[in-house]
Amino acid sequence: MATVMQKIKDIEDEMARTQKNKATAHHLGLLKAKLAKLRRELLTPTSKGGGGAGEGFDVTKSGDARVGLVGFPSVGKSTLLNKLTGTFSEVAAYEFTTLTCIPGVIMYKGAKIQLLDLPGIIEGAKDGKGRGRQVISTARTCNVILIVLDAIKPITHKRLIEKELEGFGIRLNKTPPNLTFRKKDKGGINFTSTVTNTHLDLETVKAICSEYRIHNADVSLRYDATADDLIDVIEGSRIYTPCIYVVNKIDQITLEELEILDKLPHYCPISAHLEWNLDGLLEKVWEYLDLVRIYTKPKGLNPDYEDPVIVSSKKKTVEDFCNRIHKDMVKQFKYALVWGSSVKHKPQRVGKEHELEDEDVVQIIKKI
Repeated sequence: MATVMQKIKDIEDEMARTQKNKATAHHLGLLKAKLAKLRRELLTPTSKGGGGAGEGFDVTKSGDARVGLVGFPSVGKSTLLNKLTGTFSEVAAYEFTTLTCIPGVIMYKGAKIQLLDLPGIIEGAKDGKGRGRQVISTARTCNVILIVLDAIKPITHKRLIEKELEGFGIRLNKTPPNLTFRKKDKGGINFTSTVTNTHLDLETVKAICSEYRIHNADVSLRYDATADDLIDVIEGSRIYTPCIYVVNKIDQITLEELEILDKLPHYCPISAHLEWNLDGLLEKVWEYLDLVRIYTKPKGLNPDYEDPVIVSSKKKTVEDFCNRIHKDMVKQFKYALVWGSSVKHKPQRVGKEHELEDEDVVQIIKKI
């Protein structure tokens, strides 16, 4: 492990020394590819011993979504956790063999949101300790990450945490690169683009591919992509996670400073101690989770508005809804009756491909 960390440090030092210009783009692309491979090795070590990525550290996923909290010590993270789980949740005790803590599950808008504290990302990950590696593995399973910052501390904390997460393949508030990469059997590296490229050229693409021992591939760009974007696509293991920057202790800064913070994207100013804007934070978490609530209606009874079935907005067909209730339900499915904004008539008979909307009411009719 020490040798991998030393190699990472050597490459980072060389990148820092190298001037960024067109002449060095090829060399920097190669270094970035080497760095990505070494970081992957840290997350999933090939040698025996030292545990795999997350072995013995699996926090049981419960509820409808998982939110991870990251922050330096003394930014008020514990206070925030206690206030959120105390005010808005049924505090739940779980058995876990981990070094993180699960303070509780927030009940919000009918959804159970599991809250995880992830302290080891900062303390252990970058120096290659197994704990840091395993915490990163847990962080990659989160639906939303909250980076808790101190309003009176410099914004450098934000950059340090971002760098740590980015280094281990977690992309915050980003969408996957809009480029096509396809391996083939022969024909060498074919590089095409529909736009002018300021970062990548054929030589740099070839250098990055050769680092991965890829000698035949088609690379097609639809925007001005960087070497990092190409590496992300080749690696194929990147996680694209929504992130909210929670700026705590706003009671200790001026109104002018608060107004500046309020204009920044993905920011949510709060005071955990005084319980200022905790409702606003939860509303923002809900928005970033992008969940859909579906109410069930048993035959001959009123809809159950107390306990909605929660599905992702990306997987919200009637079939997805059935699978959330029970995996065998689709086998018995005949059709569904739907009331709500996804249909024109109330009720409307639909098939399992029909896409549902938030707060639709569904009654499943089974085959006899």
